[in-house]
Amino acid sequence: MSTDHRQAIIVKVEENRDYAIEFLRRMIAIPSVTGDEAAIQKFVAEHMRKIGLDVDMWETDWEELKKHPGYRPVARGYENRPNIVATYKGTGGGRSLLLNGHTDVIPVGDGSGWTDDPWSAKIRDGRIYGRGSADMKSGVASHILAVEFLKQLGLRTKGDVYVNVVIDEEVSGHGTLDTVIRGYRADAGISGETSDLHIQPACIGRIWFEIAVQGKPAGVQKRYEGISGIELGNKIVKAVQELEDERVATVTHPLYPVAIDSLPCLIGSFQAGSYPSAFPDSAVLKGSIGTVPGEDHEGVKQSLVDKIAKVAAEDPWMKDHPPVVRFVGYDAEASEIPTDHPIVEMLSGIYKEHTGKEPEISGRQGAADTRFLNKYADTPTVIFGPGSTSVMHANDEYVSIDDFITAIKVMALAIHDWCGVESAE
Repeated sequence: MSTDHRQAIIVKVEENRDYAIEFLRRMIAIPSVTGDEAAIQKFVAEHMRKIGLDVDMWETDWEELKKHPGYRPVARGYENRPNIVATYKGTGGGRSLLLNGHTDVIPVGDGSGWTDDPWSAKIRDGRIYGRGSADMKSGVASHILAVEFLKQLGLRTKGDVYVNVVIDEEVSGHGTLDTVIRGYRADAGISGETSDLHIQPACIGRIWFEIAVQGKPAGVQKRYEGISGIELGNKIVKAVQELEDERVATVTHPLYPVAIDSLPCLIGSFQAGSYPSAFPDSAVLKGSIGTVPGEDHEGVKQSLVDKIAKVAAEDPWMKDHPPVVRFVGYDAEASEIPTDHPIVEMLSGIYKEHTGKEPEISGRQGAADTRFLNKYADTPTVIFGPGSTSVMHANDEYVSIDDFITAIKVMALAIHDWCGVESAE
């Protein structure tokens, strides 16, 4: 019977290929830049109600969220930005599974640099284009459709399935954190984040920082009497590069064999001066540090503080006017589960069974909400999604249609195998 079920799942997804593509295109066509997620969340919630799931939709209590140790300061609250957990209640006796994904996306600006409108969901060369196609509406859609097709086949899961669709991932991850606060947890989880269909038990961390330097003011005619913020800032840029070099040479992790790709430590923004014909006596530099699982998150921050202090102590001006280092904005810890965890091994087996290829087990080259599920919800979570990390946040972002369809099949089989199923009466 189980073999019959598995074949029926594959056939069902193939028969509904066009339906699945259209569903994803409708999701992509709804603008959902972080902070403006209401429309996409309402669309997703209504669809899951229509297919018979029990939908819990709520707005985060910002003040309550602030009390949690996983909270990071953000500039705006959560009014009209609902979170969702849709439950497919099991019959009993099976393991529960939480499927996690976000619908918020990064801004598109004025759309320049895109071949088509960023919300067009155009299909070209076997790909669906548009902001959020890879990161990660295709992952969310694969979760929803996997459950939908199982229901259409008359298969009831024994364990509970939770389809968790969250907001604010691009800025803080607070949508998933609030899911944890609300009490949702499972025996295991799968995040549909961008992974190129690789199976990823780990994700890197990301720390944003800013460094303010203050030189000596001077009039433009007497500029030689001043200390330039640009010159000081250039020394900071060099120091941050040195810190990256040191980290790449010393920090290792088996899921991140190419350290230079996994441990970016760089200045991404350098602002100095205030007027074309005024002396630039100050500067603010902003950047980020990548971390790998197992590192001391706060210790990495301190290493930046120490590096800047050392450089300042060696400078005749900065030793008495030290730069100010602040950690502001995105702050995500690295996270991992064992590569031999049952959810990883099961997903790997399904992928090999369906594709005939050995899965690539790797660490995600980006932060992910799995950190909250692993650390605070006792829900060991692996990453597996159809989107590509290499094109997320890029102009002309896209997802491969074949990868999207493969993800639906693998997700449906994962629910089947992890939770157990029986035919509905």
